[in-house]
Amino acid sequence: MNNSVSLKGVHKSYGKVKALDDVSFELQHGFYALLGSNGAGKSTLFQLLTGLFVPDSGSIEITGVDLNQQLTKALANIGVVFQQSALDLGLTVQANLTFHGRLHGLSTPQIKERSATELERLGILDSANKACKTLSGGNRRKVELVRALLTEPKVLLMDEATVGLDPASRDLLLRYVYDLCNERKICALWATHLIDEAEDAKQVLVLNKGKLLAQGTAQELQKATKTDNLLDAFLQLSGQKLAEAPSLQKI
Repeated sequence: MNNSVSLKGVHKSYGKVKALDDVSFELQHGFYALLGSNGAGKSTLFQLLTGLFVPDSGSIEITGVDLNQQLTKALANIGVVFQQSALDLGLTVQANLTFHGRLHGLSTPQIKERSATELERLGILDSANKACKTLSGGNRRKVELVRALLTEPKVLLMDEATVGLDPASRDLLLRYVYDLCNERKICALWATHLIDEAEDAKQVLVLNKGKLLAQGTAQELQKATKTDNLLDAFLQLSGQKLAEAPSLQKI
């Protein structure tokens, strides 16, 4: 069985700044948390995984397809929710979804069926004909998730997707993605700086200053560092004190 996501020796620099330094990991289906404080390299990693940038060296495969050699084929298996909203706020929810679906070659019946299914599951089917600008931040995020799922991806990338959301919306989105992983055997890579969003992950990938410091369950990381919780494990692995990582939070 091919890994859903595979990185081998990935480097990416911006001038003299090493954004990613020899990063390697393999993921199969399940919920994986990419944990790091701001500036760790999480966004750069997502930009490489989505083909926005190319690595300086190393290889990236999505479901066994080399991203550099077969970009379109690899990206066909990816759904993405970025930290910054990419919805056209002047269009309705359905218009946003239809535009995205057509870009990816879906037929009108496919778009309507898949949109209705996902919108209903997320409790916002009655908002399909509303302009996105009228929706709350949490509901806009749900629409972005629906859009990412239209193509039935095998890999779902969530880049700080709960930033700005209230606790209830944050928890709903998190739990929904967990359910997707279990029901559809999706591989979800959830980038976050919030400790509690990573605690129940299949594995936690600890990224700091462009280096992958560790990969394992929260319990495995705590055992390896002889700590009692994931926050302390992260701080020990990264050599930081909490005051030095103000963006890293436990809610």
